[in-house]
Amino acid sequence: MTNSLAQYTEANRTRGTTMIARRAFLSLSAAAFIETVSGPGWSQSYPARPVRIIVPYAPGGPNDAVARIIAAKLSERWAQAFYVENIPAGAGNVGTAVAARAPADGYSVVIVTSSFWLNPSFYAKLRYDPVKDFAPVTVIAAAPHVLIVHPSFPANNLKEFVALVRANPGKYSYASAGTGQSSHLAGELFKLAAGLDLVHVPFNGASPAMMSVVGGHVPIAFISLPAAVTFIKEGKLRGLAITSNARSKLLPEVPTMAEAGYEEQESIFMQGVLFPAGTSQDIVARWYREIADIVALTEVRDRLTSLGLEPVVNTPASFAAQIQSEVARWSKVIRDARIKPVD
Repeated sequence: MTNSLAQYTEANRTRGTTMIARRAFLSLSAAAFIETVSGPGWSQSYPARPVRIIVPYAPGGPNDAVARIIAAKLSERWAQAFYVENIPAGAGNVGTAVAARAPADGYSVVIVTSSFWLNPSFYAKLRYDPVKDFAPVTVIAAAPHVLIVHPSFPANNLKEFVALVRANPGKYSYASAGTGQSSHLAGELFKLAAGLDLVHVPFNGASPAMMSVVGGHVPIAFISLPAAVTFIKEGKLRGLAITSNARSKLLPEVPTMAEAGYEEQESIFMQGVLFPAGTSQDIVARWYREIADIVALTEVRDRLTSLGLEPVVNTPASFAAQIQSEVARWSKVIRDARIKPVD
């Protein structure tokens, strides 16, 4: 696990996020949780039929990849089929709403991204409540965002970047993976903190946003670390700062926002597991235990790292608290940035 998210967790302990770095600790904490919540009614026969894992995005992205890693391992461990159903529409809202309305019997689960706690403030007509309609299980993996520029950009660090943009209000634009995406909100959060006049240029996904910066069309981007890490290592982009309180082992040369004096800029690209509200706590607890054990496997940790993600596990209670906190936090950012909700 990289230091960046370990430090991010420490800084955000009040929001309930718990970083777990050792398999033994994962197993012990999971076992303790199971012992606490499980009772005589816990069904050892679960799952008795195939389980649907809803991915509210298109195949091929990080969300889909994480879902398939978990599905394969659960199938092995429980000798039952776990299959991924992609529902790519409405910025994740359609698939998430399908999961919210699914029977609370443990046979439908959804894997969400950070958009889960952004969308309630960004979309005026959402067909689910992120707090009331779900039973959180755990975060699986996460990564910070990174501020990147084209190699020709006339700023070599965050201090120079801020000075240049302040001296040229409205001149520069930044790309993101799309309006209302976590990378967009990371950019808006920094704009508010630094008092910058930057023009947002939304793209339909991280890849086109990245290629626009690589091609020199848009000089700046806020993007998730998984999307940018290879380009930075190859010298096609320059990373100026990451949105966590400690540096990432994936890019140890890139400093943090906090190192440059901009505190409270933490934002993550998260993958988390939710059941529909009302799902048995026995089932929720069993999933928590199994995912904790799976994420602790070396092969899984290596696979997540190859995607630019860091393994993260927190308890259902901690994840629930994190969701409530993040919904409130980003709602304020959206209001302060005067971003108009989508009808």
